[in-house]
Amino acid sequence: MPYWRLSGFYLFYFASLGALLPFWGVYLKDRGFSSAEIGELMAVIMVSKLVAPNIWGWIADHTGQRMPIVRIASLLSLMIFVGVFYAEGFWTLALVMMLFSFFWNASLPQFEAVTMSYLGERIKHYSRIRLWGSIGFILAVSALGFLLDRMSVEVIPQLVLLLYLGIWLSSLLVPERGAAPHHEAQGSILTVLKRPAVIAYLAACFLMQASHSAYYAFYSIYMEEHGYSSTFVGQMWSLGVVAEVLIFLVMHRLLQRWGARKVLIASLLIAVLRWLLIGAAPDQLWIMLFAQILHAATFGTFHAAAIHLVHHYFVGKHQGRGQALYSSISFGAGGAVGSLLSGYLWSGIGPGPTFWVAAGYAALAVVIAWRWIDRETD
Repeated sequence: MPYWRLSGFYLFYFASLGALLPFWGVYLKDRGFSSAEIGELMAVIMVSKLVAPNIWGWIADHTGQRMPIVRIASLLSLMIFVGVFYAEGFWTLALVMMLFSFFWNASLPQFEAVTMSYLGERIKHYSRIRLWGSIGFILAVSALGFLLDRMSVEVIPQLVLLLYLGIWLSSLLVPERGAAPHHEAQGSILTVLKRPAVIAYLAACFLMQASHSAYYAFYSIYMEEHGYSSTFVGQMWSLGVVAEVLIFLVMHRLLQRWGARKVLIASLLIAVLRWLLIGAAPDQLWIMLFAQILHAATFGTFHAAAIHLVHHYFVGKHQGRGQALYSSISFGAGGAVGSLLSGYLWSGIGPGPTFWVAAGYAALAVVIAWRWIDRETD
């Protein structure tokens, strides 16, 4: 297994996420966009994540060639992102963001499928590779927070472009690895999707990501409005991801002891608490620090458990589309709906209540997961 080559891709991919998501709202605000427009532009990225992974997942499952798709998608996202520097006005920027994110969002699900193929029966060790993505996120968000206190916001797209170059170069180093044959009768992808447990799993993922949307789009703006510096905001993002890295180191033990379903439900319960705290007490530093540490659960343990369930529900020839569906339904549809609503709620009912609505999404997901996801995954 090419551990370091796989890890290198995650490092650059999530470093680009660390440069884009926490600070893209700050960049858009500096360019004069309103809260509603920021929510709409962030939703553009998520909408492309709803469509792109499924198109590329279908192609990958029918050709068996995942790494060429990853390389092409990475290169095109790099080339199209250059348009951000020249785009003027809402609709031009929205078009550029739609196009580059269409390819950027296509690469990760297929790379996840390649990683799963390399892991085989060692799937519980996925988190040991994925933690390098968290390390990349930490490095990017810390560096960018530091730079923003000393430079203009134009450094944000410059760093993102550099990291997209790193994604493409790292993709060239990973050899192809096909999915292992699966000898059980699988039926069509629609047969899998009709199972109540699969519907419940995807619904819970949708709601969890929707609950994160206000955090991704507005957390940095929210904290700066309460008097925190850009450097400190970057450190707060880093704190959350450091907690995520630490939980990834022991994730295989948690899954082995408690099972994916229980870990998923616990993550959702902690998300409810996290959003309530952030909405209620932004001026209380110790509460904000505690809420950031909870990122270990709301993203770390949840994502690891969700990937485990993808591997459980989608096997063999359905592996690529299973990864794509997880990405598109959660980060795509959930992220898009959540971003749109959070943009309108932010300027309507205010920041605090917007986070409380996010807590409501996670609470609903708890009920769905508890009632319908298979207990055999415990």
